[in-house]
Amino acid sequence: MSSSAHPRGPLAQLISDARVVVTAGSGGVGKTSVAAVLGMEAAAIGRRVVVVTIDPARRLADALGLDSEGTGEPTSVDGEWPGDLSVVMLDAKSTFDALVVGGAASTSQAERIIENPLYRSISGALSGTQEYMATEKLYELATDDSWDLVVVDTPPTRNALDFLTAPERLLRFFDHRLYKILTAPSRGVLKVANVAAQTFLRAVSKVVGGDLIDDVIDFFNAFEGMEAGFRERAAEVDQMLRSDDTSFVLVASPRRDTVAEAKFFADHLTGLGIEVRAAVVNRMSPEFGVPSKVAATWASAAGAESDFGRLASNLAELAATSELEQEHLEGLRSAMGQAPIVKVPQLQRELHDLEGLAELGKWLMAEP
Repeated sequence: MSSSAHPRGPLAQLISDARVVVTAGSGGVGKTSVAAVLGMEAAAIGRRVVVVTIDPARRLADALGLDSEGTGEPTSVDGEWPGDLSVVMLDAKSTFDALVVGGAASTSQAERIIENPLYRSISGALSGTQEYMATEKLYELATDDSWDLVVVDTPPTRNALDFLTAPERLLRFFDHRLYKILTAPSRGVLKVANVAAQTFLRAVSKVVGGDLIDDVIDFFNAFEGMEAGFRERAAEVDQMLRSDDTSFVLVASPRRDTVAEAKFFADHLTGLGIEVRAAVVNRMSPEFGVPSKVAATWASAAGAESDFGRLASNLAELAATSELEQEHLEGLRSAMGQAPIVKVPQLQRELHDLEGLAELGKWLMAEP
């Protein structure tokens, strides 16, 4: 199913050329729907596409055929398009498990890590784990020749920054003095490091208990030899996010707060040396071509009780809303530079089925 067999606008060019598209924005602005539509439209021009989503709305997940639990494996979406479209809902733990299995020197080492109580806790619950696993899943799919395009629906904006910096933070973790102290005993490093580790662990065990400390020691011992592989992988993921083949698309609504979030993210990306390729602003009010002040003057002249006066007053209110939305977008325009801003009006139907997503696609693919 395609809303446009021959795409026309800047987003159409983007999904034709990019290897990875990352959508980012506040929660509730239609970011997941935009990611799904970009995937549909790319499949409509013959590309093999997989969309990685973090936590889609239930109705959208149903429309895309996603299981409520999420298996971490791509699910094919049925549709009438020449290409292929699949969707995968991120499962941080299964992704982490696969990363451990791939990096371990043996099956027994991988099993020792995965069965460790500390690992079972951090693989699904530790702050930052989901963001790093999202980058890992992205890398896994982007380096798989089964796909021409990977579209990533990130967490809301501030968490999306964690997504961007997750590889760098993992590298900093390996360089942290505490990590080096904890891993020193298993590496046979200087004895002073062993003494420091023992002193530290004795102090901590009085607070959290000896069993947890044993789990920590066992975890780091089991992890021995895998650090280099994790470092290399994190560096490759970081390089991929900064590649010209990766395009970032910001998604917002015309409200002041969501536009401010989009501008914040655009500025942050610029600071990282990453170019934003496009922005989508959903749920725009219509423009009537009449300034609100003019319509208000008409209403005043006609009288509030007259039919024309009531119509003119209503027009003045709608025009004022539209003008305010355009004012909100000014800051985003300055942050975007030459990148296009695609405006999508309030749509009549809910986006909880493929037909609704196809309607959104008509606007996303159109010329600005």
